[in-house]
Amino acid sequence: MDDKGIEESEVQTQPADGVSAHVIHRERLERVRRQGRERKRQEEERKKEERRNNQEKPVSSDSENEDDAYLIEQLTKMGITVKKPEPPEGTGLVYDDRMATFECLWDPAFPEKPERITESFARCSELGLIERCTRIEAQYGTEDQVLIQHTEAHLEKLKETVDMSKEALKKVSAKYDSIYIHQATYEASLLALGSTMELMEQILKKKVRNGLAIIRPPGHHAMNEEFCGYCFFNQVAIAAKHAVDTLGLKRVLIVDWDVHHGQATQQMFYDDPRVLYFSIHRYEYGKYWPNLRESDYDFIGDGKGKGYNVNVPLNKVHMTDTDYLAIFHQILMPIAHQFSPDLVLVSSGYDAAIGCPEGEMLVSPVTYAHMTHMLMSLAEGRVCICLEGGYCIKSLSEAVALTLRSLLGDPCPALPAMGDPSHSITTTILNVIKVLQPYWNCFSYQTELALEESCPYEEVNDMPPKPGMPFVTEENKPKEYTIMYEYEDGVEEEYIIQHKFDAVIDQLIADTSLAVPPNKTCIVYDEGMRVHHAITFRGHPEDPDRVTCIFDKHAEWGLLDRCLRVQSRLATDGETQAIHSSSYLEQMQASAELPPMELRNLQHSFNSIYMCPESNVCARMAAGCVLSVTEAVLSGQAKSGVAVVRPPGHHAECTKAMGFCFFNSVAIAAKYAQNKFGLKRVLILDWDVHHGNGTQHSFYDDPSILFISLHRFDHGSFYPTSTDGNHNMTGSGAGKGFNVNIPFNEGPKGDAEYKAAFQQIVMPIAYEFAPELVLVSAGFDAALGDPLGGYHITPAGYGHMTHMLSSLANGRVVLALEGGYNLSSISNSMATCTSVLLGDPCPYLPYVQPQESAVKGINNTLDSHKQFWKCLKFRESIPDLRCKEGEGEPEGIEEQKEEEKFKKNIEELSKKMTSVSVYDRAAQSPEEAKSANKSEPEVTTQATSTNDKDSGSVGDATPTTSETKPSVTETTPTPSKSSDTMEDQGAVGGAASMAVGGSSVGGAGTPLNEMMGAVGGADNLLQALTVAQALEDMGVERMYAVQPLTWCPHLQTVQPLPQGILDTRAPCQDCGNEGENWICLVCYKVFCSRYVNEHMVIHGATEQHLVTLSFSDLSVWCYGCDNYIDNQVVNAAKRAAHRHKFGTEMSGS
Repeated sequence: MDDKGIEESEVQTQPADGVSAHVIHRERLERVRRQGRERKRQEEERKKEERRNNQEKPVSSDSENEDDAYLIEQLTKMGITVKKPEPPEGTGLVYDDRMATFECLWDPAFPEKPERITESFARCSELGLIERCTRIEAQYGTEDQVLIQHTEAHLEKLKETVDMSKEALKKVSAKYDSIYIHQATYEASLLALGSTMELMEQILKKKVRNGLAIIRPPGHHAMNEEFCGYCFFNQVAIAAKHAVDTLGLKRVLIVDWDVHHGQATQQMFYDDPRVLYFSIHRYEYGKYWPNLRESDYDFIGDGKGKGYNVNVPLNKVHMTDTDYLAIFHQILMPIAHQFSPDLVLVSSGYDAAIGCPEGEMLVSPVTYAHMTHMLMSLAEGRVCICLEGGYCIKSLSEAVALTLRSLLGDPCPALPAMGDPSHSITTTILNVIKVLQPYWNCFSYQTELALEESCPYEEVNDMPPKPGMPFVTEENKPKEYTIMYEYEDGVEEEYIIQHKFDAVIDQLIADTSLAVPPNKTCIVYDEGMRVHHAITFRGHPEDPDRVTCIFDKHAEWGLLDRCLRVQSRLATDGETQAIHSSSYLEQMQASAELPPMELRNLQHSFNSIYMCPESNVCARMAAGCVLSVTEAVLSGQAKSGVAVVRPPGHHAECTKAMGFCFFNSVAIAAKYAQNKFGLKRVLILDWDVHHGNGTQHSFYDDPSILFISLHRFDHGSFYPTSTDGNHNMTGSGAGKGFNVNIPFNEGPKGDAEYKAAFQQIVMPIAYEFAPELVLVSAGFDAALGDPLGGYHITPAGYGHMTHMLSSLANGRVVLALEGGYNLSSISNSMATCTSVLLGDPCPYLPYVQPQESAVKGINNTLDSHKQFWKCLKFRESIPDLRCKEGEGEPEGIEEQKEEEKFKKNIEELSKKMTSVSVYDRAAQSPEEAKSANKSEPEVTTQATSTNDKDSGSVGDATPTTSETKPSVTETTPTPSKSSDTMEDQGAVGGAASMAVGGSSVGGAGTPLNEMMGAVGGADNLLQALTVAQALEDMGVERMYAVQPLTWCPHLQTVQPLPQGILDTRAPCQDCGNEGENWICLVCYKVFCSRYVNEHMVIHGATEQHLVTLSFSDLSVWCYGCDNYIDNQVVNAAKRAAHRHKFGTEMSGS
């Protein structure tokens, strides 16, 4: 909190123990805040002084080759800053009463009637949604637009009906399957087409973010030269074709969830890899209309389009929410993310909704809100939804309204716990995966059948069709059709006469909470948490600047103005005792009064902990702040919440601190939510790179708390170095199955692996659990550039995970900061999460195939938990058609391979990242910035984004240098001298540029081609720097490089190398650790790192031996200068270590 305190609009939360407890804590809080502000001021002064000192040191280079080598070396130590989100505002809505002027003149009971759109619009208006939308005027489609997908003869046939008599209209209608024509049909069809085109173009021009077209007649059955199934012009297919042919989009996804197969749309793009057509439809092995063989799952496209046509045939009626969500989780979302569309068009029929006599399915209106929310994670939110079918007016209008609510950013109404996916849908899903596996590598979670083995779902072992199925063909279709609507046997009696589902729909509507809190997101931060600091040495990664940088980034992006500020407080004894023992609380309370040596002894009694007299109160404040945000969310003040807190908490056990953690804030919040608000089910999702051992142990036998942890495991060797984080640790007693570990082994993981784990495990289990609150242990130490985690999740990756979680629990999601030690990465990552919680679109995220080791880990977790969760039943062995097909991936996948190449380059860079520092621009005066810019060394590259999607061209970007200092350079892409800026032209992507500069880091003299291996084997510097393009596509705006000190006063203490030999496998002399060790360059003793048991830190502090060499990456660190060192004095030790570690001489030695 700042000196102005809390504004009147902020939530005033009180501790559970009442006003008296608050009074007791108030003085202590204010004292800590004052100390925090003073420490911040002192830290800013120190940084200014360091910058002045660094600027006085000359930067030199011996050769051009060494300069290039240095640049590549610096890329391995980069931090990323992401451009501020600037999403288009508003949801577009198209509706016009003129589309309600036609009806069937000879059959008043015909289900395709005007009330379909008038009642849908009325329900949206009743819920107050219309005034929140950006109204887009309906337009007439042009004849040229019709001819994009239809013949001129087709157009003329409909145009001729304008002046026909009723009898003439009957004769024309009888020529087509399921068609009636009115004199106003032609006008309405042009309006439906023009409205769809206008809405799509408004979205692509960034005039609106997304949109809904409430239109009729529908269109997805209208073929090239044939009316069919109430449809005349195929508006979605025309829009998609226009987008890829004229507007320059590369990939368009059409999702058709109408209960009837959109056979015409399929035909129009069957060999076109630019358009992925995905249809979920009732089929019943071909018995259901339109009775086509081509509607089955094995029709996957032709030629270049093979693999780009996806049919999900439903072979029985009464499919449920569970079945539809399984389709999304298992097929649609994985393939859609791999396809990476520029635009999503939805043929949004609601005839699978409960009560519709045509579909006879049981999908609730709420489920359409959830499906819409999932699609909004694609194409940076560019989703255009167009009404197709839907003939139960009550469920149709409710589903349309809930779809529009999702587009507007309202929370998805909570669904009840999902049940068991039906045997039929499980069979269909496995069959679809079976035929798509040869073309899409996202389907890696079903194994190949062994010889003589068969799948337990019998139909999966064979290929369609079933014998004796009567399909409609060109040869056997009738010459004339009935013009009166006919229901199937029994349907009219059940649905129309008895109104069997009316009461069910009414109850569903009554039970659905549509309450929307006044604030989308609340946030808490207090400078008092800065007071907790390391006394023994400066530079500990759990640094006070962690929370300050995150908070400042929120301010920079304008997020604070959009959030409700929540008051900080201390957690009380009663609240913390829900997780921690009273003896431990007493021990922590007493620590504030301990003499320095006793405090140090207490510190060393814990694992990976530093302490100061203020540690207890800061830890209580962190826990109290998480409680404040939780209360604000559960009391209806805000939909979601963000707690920018430290110290972290998820390692803290009942009776001890560990891993930088004192009180387990998220675990305490879970119990607080249950005790105060009576919640029955809470989901804790822990994406910190380290396993949340403390949280797991707190709820291991508790079925009311579902704990899911994604973490680096490395077969138990990564902190906290325990087998407790393995996939087979599933809970005990009543909690069996409610502890879900997703451990990753063998190399760095990133967006691809985490997203796959979410799709395959996290979200299916979460929907089956149906939490009332989601608490996220939001550590960002798996982020790209983190010095501890070694993983490479981007801010966009965290944004996508946040978006997925926000569909749960009515959107009640609370993010509490845990780890994360790269100040740039954590700031951008957490700010992106907050941006997504506020309703901003998910940033662009290119697809990369998950590593095999990650797939193996995910499959291990699936195997451990499928006995507990019905949603995981899809982990089966299926026939492998890849060798039979003899074909590879879809041809259009080449562009995605390029994106994978960029991401793999980033992976290589992240493997070598050991130190990242963010330049503190806030503490730099304008004079300093101006001075620093004068002599900036710079190398840049330009690359046009692969994600430009507008019809207008986007000019090249010209990088310009902005405020920097000699050790850190920065460039910002700016538009060239084209007539419009990128924003004005509606460009989706941008141009990438990057600059780094400085002097060599232990790599002087290294051959350039060898250095280039760090970025994927590129042949020259500019090729290496094309990683910037992939980063730009993900929203990266700047890169920072950090250089080591070329001199420090402690180098004089370095002693000659004994006997010229170093053993890089030597264990720690104190604890025997053989993992992450350092060697003292003064006495040449070996001790473990600060992230193991801190024995090298202790040695340095007690002996004043401050210069050390890492056996992991051969970097040299000075504890006294708190920085990396590169000087010839240490080269002998580095060469000896390199010789022993790799068996070769160090390049340039």
